[in-house]
Amino acid sequence: MALFLVQHGISAQKDIDPEKGLTDQGQAETKRIAEVAKGYGVKVAKIGHSGKKRAEQTATIFRDIMSLKAPLETIPGINPKDDVRAFARTIFSESNAMVVGHLPFLQRLVSRLITGSEDYKVYQFQNSGIVCLDTSEEPDGKVDWFIKWTLNPRIS
Repeated sequence: MALFLVQHGISAQKDIDPEKGLTDQGQAETKRIAEVAKGYGVKVAKIGHSGKKRAEQTATIFRDIMSLKAPLETIPGINPKDDVRAFARTIFSESNAMVVGHLPFLQRLVSRLITGSEDYKVYQFQNSGIVCLDTSEEPDGKVDWFIKWTLNPRIS
């Protein structure tokens, strides 16, 4: 099972677009990362987003460019300041799901899954970037999450 976490693309300032949709740069970077993911054969079975315009636009670009059959879904409880513990309990039943959301929620979620606490900064997200998490089962039956790979628009 893989979990693909994506921070939405760069969005416009509220005074330019009250709904904070993606900028031209945000769209271009998202398209570029989606093309790379498609080229690597990344398999996504389901795509969910927060319902905010910038997250839905980012999810739509990934779905369209990667030629995914997966419908887009609005996922409650993944807004920037939502409690990651409730969401973390639901993802074990998901398989190859992509979740497009926001900071600090995504950073806290990665921290929670990997360390058991959302208080550590385990990974620094980038707009439009993908963090692939996966699990391994230990001999005692415990499931451990780890960062399998990342794709980001900027390497500096």
